[in-house]
Amino acid sequence: MNREHLLAAVRATLKHSDAAAFARIFDQVQCADLAEALSDLEPEQLALLLCWLAPARRARLFEHLPDFEQDLLLPILHHQIIADMFKALPSDEQADLYNRLDTDTQSRLLPSLTQGDRDGLLRLAAYPEGSAGSLTASDYAAVNAGMTAAEALAALRTSAPDKETIYVIYVLDPEGHLQGTLSLRELVLAQPQARIADLMRPHPVFVRAEWPARQAAELIRRHGLLALPVINGGERMIGIVTVDDAMTLEKEEDATQLTRFGGVAAMQGDDLDLRTSPFRQLFQVRAFWLVILTCFGILTSTYIAAQTEMLEQIIILAAFIAPIIDTGGNTGSQAATLVIRSMALGDFRLRWRDMWFVIRRELPVALALGIAIAVLESILAYFSKGVQGEVLLVVGLAMLLCTVLGSLIGALLPFAARKMGTDPATLSAPLITSIMDLVGVVIYFGLAYAFLGDMLAPAPLGQ
Repeated sequence: MNREHLLAAVRATLKHSDAAAFARIFDQVQCADLAEALSDLEPEQLALLLCWLAPARRARLFEHLPDFEQDLLLPILHHQIIADMFKALPSDEQADLYNRLDTDTQSRLLPSLTQGDRDGLLRLAAYPEGSAGSLTASDYAAVNAGMTAAEALAALRTSAPDKETIYVIYVLDPEGHLQGTLSLRELVLAQPQARIADLMRPHPVFVRAEWPARQAAELIRRHGLLALPVINGGERMIGIVTVDDAMTLEKEEDATQLTRFGGVAAMQGDDLDLRTSPFRQLFQVRAFWLVILTCFGILTSTYIAAQTEMLEQIIILAAFIAPIIDTGGNTGSQAATLVIRSMALGDFRLRWRDMWFVIRRELPVALALGIAIAVLESILAYFSKGVQGEVLLVVGLAMLLCTVLGSLIGALLPFAARKMGTDPATLSAPLITSIMDLVGVVIYFGLAYAFLGDMLAPAPLGQ
């Protein structure tokens, strides 16, 4: 069922108030697809659909809705509906949702939870946003090292329905310290009397709750894990970060990198979001970047204005200002993108060895690109505008130098940002382009004065 047909079917259930029909749709469609289709509905309609579902199903659908849609629904739903749904959410989703609830709803919600669930929720909710602890789910499968394989399987059969995942099993001592891990496959295939201590893999990879969340995602990706154990300050295991959480985090960070590279990210605080950011923040952040870029533009235009005499006597030079400076900016953006990507993947770090590697690798490429673009520009200038002689030489050399310098500046700026303690992605494409605009016109007119300066000499008296 495609999105349009799915939405039409849901609208029909709303029109006829047919809760049973919507439950059948829920059973036939993936939650992610259903949540995406429901984004076209009004919050009141979506709230009604949620009320038609049992708490466990309601939680599954709610979990797949974007945060902004969840926040629109919370004031509409009755607090008992929220409480029932809340209990069925995974523990990490509970903590995230709890932190977004208003104080009154929080105070109504806590008494509906058991003492153990309440303590676990408050512990996870206390970890700051962006830390590994804020992504931690406390529903994980654990066994004791002293058990046999048969005893561990029996324990898992009892506890598995309440766990986030049982494909990875964690071995803990009586104090809750992590001793090792084993997979469900290894446990199932083991001899019934085999001891867990002999089956487990000791010294597992873990993350501390106070570490950045992105570090947990990086460890999951690097080691190919389904889940990563989280350790608190007392060296006790408090939960896991799943691969799903890591994928979601990396998706959000990719979006953040994109806004920064596009020059629409705040220097501090949250990144811009067209759905949720207030008008004032949208204006201030974008205005900040535009002011910086405008200053570069003023410097560039002032420099060009100072070359009036040159342009008046050799008017054809004006035709090549835009393509020359654009080429430098485009080449710089390409180089910066490649370096930032390599930094994100961990290939480059802030060290001289990596910087020299980039220079050695980028310089011959930049020279080859510069020569190719300079030759192409010269050919086009000759045949399209009839440019010849020294003017053609100025255009070609300017294109070559701007391409090479643009590439080197773009490649080295991310390292400069790291040195200053700034995210390299904040060196946005517009900023690099603006820098190269100024550098480009200085190179262009510098070459023009060097090769064509004699044309500006005043004519002898009497001629």
